[in-house]
Amino acid sequence: MCGFVGAFDLSCGAKPIDEGLRDSLRENVLEMSRKIRHRGPDWSGVYTGNNAILSHERLAIVDVLSGKQPLVSDDGKIILAVNGEIYNHQEIRENFKGKYEFKTKSDCEVIIPLYKKYKESGDFASMIEELSGIFAFALYDSEKDVYLVSRDEIGVIPLYQGFDKAGRYYVASELKALEGNCVTIEEFPNGHYLYSPDKKVQKWYKRDWESFDAVKESARAASDNGEIINPSVIENVRNSLEEAVKKQLMSDVPYGVLLSGGLDSSIIAAVTQKFSKKRVETGGKQSAWWPTLHSFAVGLEGSPDLVAARKAAEYIGTVHHEVHFTIQEALDALRDVIYHIETYDITTVRASTPMYLLARVIKSMGIKMVLSGEGSDELFGGYLYFHKAPDAKEFHEETVRKMSKLHLYDCLRANKSLSAWGVEGRVPFLDKDFIDCAMTLNPVDKMNIRLSDGSQRMEKWILRKAFEDYLPKEIVWRQKEQFSDGVGYSWIDTLKKLTEEKVSDAEFARRENRFPINPPKTKEEYFYREIFSSLFPSDSAAKCVPHEAGVACSTAKALEWDEAWKSMDEPSGRAISGVHEKAY
Repeated sequence: MCGFVGAFDLSCGAKPIDEGLRDSLRENVLEMSRKIRHRGPDWSGVYTGNNAILSHERLAIVDVLSGKQPLVSDDGKIILAVNGEIYNHQEIRENFKGKYEFKTKSDCEVIIPLYKKYKESGDFASMIEELSGIFAFALYDSEKDVYLVSRDEIGVIPLYQGFDKAGRYYVASELKALEGNCVTIEEFPNGHYLYSPDKKVQKWYKRDWESFDAVKESARAASDNGEIINPSVIENVRNSLEEAVKKQLMSDVPYGVLLSGGLDSSIIAAVTQKFSKKRVETGGKQSAWWPTLHSFAVGLEGSPDLVAARKAAEYIGTVHHEVHFTIQEALDALRDVIYHIETYDITTVRASTPMYLLARVIKSMGIKMVLSGEGSDELFGGYLYFHKAPDAKEFHEETVRKMSKLHLYDCLRANKSLSAWGVEGRVPFLDKDFIDCAMTLNPVDKMNIRLSDGSQRMEKWILRKAFEDYLPKEIVWRQKEQFSDGVGYSWIDTLKKLTEEKVSDAEFARRENRFPINPPKTKEEYFYREIFSSLFPSDSAAKCVPHEAGVACSTAKALEWDEAWKSMDEPSGRAISGVHEKAY
C-alpha cells in the first residue's frame, strides 16, 4: 500500500502565492507525508505547482522500476497520486492504444487517459466506474487548475480530507497526516468523488441490489428442504470468485496469503494456489516468478485458528508459517496499534493487534503483498447474529448496511495493520464484480433457514457448497469464529480484565465530561480512548471513529431482532449465548 498527501487551493482564491509561502507549504506537506512513510517505504516523490502540491510514499508492487509517483501525463499537464491497484489496467491500456502515450507500466497510470476522456463531459461517475480495483487518488489538472479526488466503492483504501485555518484543502491516506495541520478533518466517503469546480462530494457507486426489491425474485439455488434446484447459481459464485482472485494476483514482487483456518481465508488461499504457478499478467502463458505460495497464521499457542489453519495449509499445499504471540507482547503493542489503525473501536483494536504483529513477520520474510478473506461475512451474512434475522428482507438489508460500513471496521483494520509494516492487503471477496454476484443472490439462499428435516442450514451455506471440493470437510463446515476470538479466547478475556483494573469507577463515571464526543460505553473502550486521544487530540479525529451499539459485530438496527440484545454491547461472537456454543 502506498500513501499520499495532497494540498490544493494554495492561494485560497486570491492572487498566486509568493515563492516563499509555496516553499513553506511544500515543506509542511513533506512533513505530513513523512508521517505515513510506513505505507510506502520504497520511494518518495513530490510535485509542486502554483496551486497544488502532491507528495507520494510508494510501496512498489507493480512496475517496480519505473512506476514511481506522482505520475505525470504524456503532455506534462496532469499530475496523479494513487494508493491502490487497478486490476483491469491492461484492458484499459488497450483501449488507449494510439491515443495516449504511456510513460510507465504502472497500473495506476490508466487513470490519466481516462480523465482526459471524460473531463469535457464531466461524467466522472462513468470514468471511475471503468476502474476495477482498490484505490484512492488525487489528480491535478495544472492547465485548468482543477483537481479530482476519489475513493473505491467499498473503501478498502483509506482516505481523509480536511481544511487548514486559511481554507486550503488537503487529502491524505491516513488521519495522522492531517492531525495538527487541519482545523477540520473527516473521512472522504467511499464510492464518491470530488471535482473541485463542483465544490461538493458526489456519489459514483450506485447499485440496484441496495434495494431488497431488486433481489427478492432472484433465482434460488436450493429449495426450502435443502434440495439443489439450480446448480448454476452455485457455479456462478465459484467462477466469479475464482476470477476475482486470479486478477488480483497481479504482482512483480513476492506475495502470500493470510490463512486463519476459517472458511473465507481458506477459500482465498486454495483458489490462489490454483493460479499461483502461472503469471496472470501473461494470461497464464509464463511461469510465475514466485511459484511457491506461502501462507501465514497468527494466534496464541494452541488457539483454534492455528489448529484449523495448519489443516487447511496441509491440504492446499502452501508453505505454512505459524506466528505465535504472547498476551504480554500484544499488550505492549497496543499503543502502536492504535496509532496505526487510528481508531478506538473495541472490535477493531482487538483484531488489529494480532494482525499487526503478524504483518511484521510477513515483511521480514520479503513478502510485500498478501491476499485476505475480508468481506465475505458482510456479503453472505456470515456473522452468527444473522441466525436471528426474522425474514429475507431484514437479512438482505442488514448485509447492505454491513457492506456500507466495511470501510469503518474490517477494511480499516486489514489495510492499516498491514500497511504499518509496508505490506499490501488485497481482498478478492470485495472485487466489484464479485460483490454484484453475491449481493444479487436470492437472500433466502444465504439465510440460516430451518430445513424440512428439522436441521438448520449453516451460515454462508451457498459459499461453502461452491468450494466444498477445495478444502477438507472440517474446514468447509467449520463454524464462524471472529478473528479476535479465533486467535485465542484468552486474548479478549485478558483485555477485559486488564481494562477493568486500569480504569477506575470514578474515571468511568465521569466519561461524558472527559470524552463528550462519543462517550465510551465500557471500560475497555475508555482505555483505548485514552490512548487514542493522546495520539489524536482533536475533536475532528474523535468524530472520525464509528460509535454504534451492537452485539457480535451487528449494526444497531439488528438489535431489534432479539429483545435480549438491546441491553448488550459486546462485539465478540461469544456474546450471543447459545448461538456460538450450539448454533445448529
